[in-house]
Amino acid sequence: MENSENTEKLEKIQRFLAICDELVSGSYMIAEGKISEALKSIAGCRELTNLFAAVTDGYDYPAAKRAYLRPRSGSGPAGRVGAYLPSERQDILAFLFCLFVEVDAGTVHLDDLLLRYFYVDGSYTASYAVFAGRMVKPFRDIVRECFPECGKRGQVAVMRKKREEALTSFAQMLPVERSRVMGRDLREEEQQAGEELFSELAAAAARRDVTEVRALLAGYKYFLRYIGAESAESGALFALAQEM
Repeated sequence: MENSENTEKLEKIQRFLAICDELVSGSYMIAEGKISEALKSIAGCRELTNLFAAVTDGYDYPAAKRAYLRPRSGSGPAGRVGAYLPSERQDILAFLFCLFVEVDAGTVHLDDLLLRYFYVDGSYTASYAVFAGRMVKPFRDIVRECFPECGKRGQVAVMRKKREEALTSFAQMLPVERSRVMGRDLREEEQQAGEELFSELAAAAARRDVTEVRALLAGYKYFLRYIGAESAESGALFALAQEM
């Protein structure tokens, strides 16, 4: 149960980071939708909710906006560029989170934000690229560093856990499947073939030999068709094999 909860937690954090990746490398056209999706992802993950609750506790966002979003004086469009990040990591998280909330709520319009503080040749696309690189990328990287288990090694660990859980469930289902199939009215040669298949499957599962399990299942599928014993139960067994 604990492994399943940890896997679910990591998947939620990884999904949030994937949305941030899309914000960093994606286009202006999808940005508002992705910001909304990122906030929903935070709300649906206790660990992320706790992180942003901690960094925003007592945070003076209005003062931060005055400090870090400052249209520079001067003539021409270039004079309107002026966006900065706080120096402290937790303040970067708090500042971008609050800014995302304002964009999602419509209090701040993304197109106005881009042309006012990230202006590049009057282009939303180019201005968004500056915003994504200057603001969103550091934000994403800090969150990723807060959850090192969600890096590449963590992703490998999650996949390994999922395969192990699938293999364990498969081994637990085998006796039930054996009782279902071998309880049928089978001819002697069918009985012998079935017993041999189940014996080899159980041994391969016990050895955690996924390659052999899958090879045996290919033969088992034909055996089920031959005796007319395909069912939802056997289908669930084959589905687990795909998750190993």
